Amino acid sequence: MIRNIAAGVQSFTSNAFLVTGERCVLVDTGSNFDAVDKIEELADGLDAVVLTHTHPDHVGNLETVKDAFGVDAYGFDTDQPGVDLAIADKEPVTLGDNDYLALHTPGHKNDHLCYYSESAHVLFAGDLIFQNGSFGRTDLEEGDRDTLIESIDRVAATTDEKLQEMHTGHGPSVTTNPHHDIELASKAARMY
Repeated sequence: MIRNIAAGVQSFTSNAFLVTGERCVLVDTGSNFDAVDKIEELADGLDAVVLTHTHPDHVGNLETVKDAFGVDAYGFDTDQPGVDLAIADKEPVTLGDNDYLALHTPGHKNDHLCYYSESAHVLFAGDLIFQNGSFGRTDLEEGDRDTLIESIDRVAATTDEKLQEMHTGHGPSVTTNPHHDIELASKAARMY
């Protein structure tokens, strides 16, 4: 089961998805709310934190969560504060009961990863792609529009029409034809 523990939080935060099952994992920790309390309400412990990227709104609660549950944080770049173990491009990662493929998708931030499960038909898109064809900012440090477009195209080529859920770093998850939103983002990023 996938639940956004940041849902309803009224302060600036990213979404933070608790994926329960055989391996209980938090995808991003969010910031400015009590993530530990939310996790304890929904799960009997935590096995790991997996990051899409290390912008402050995605990792603000990282140290608190790591300390509370005694877990490591996985991300693309172990030179980033709080990232204990590296996930390489195309490396398999188990979230809940399903295996996901890690995709290195820079453009919004150099260490950005998306996670795609072909068997579960689920994508964790981080801040690369959002609902209705929106896409990640490229005006921040490490942002690059051409690289972002390449990353969106890579996700579009990796996923297909069978994709059922796209969980994004901000805003609502997409559960109606999310592959269409990925294709829209590819077009929109080229226009604006």
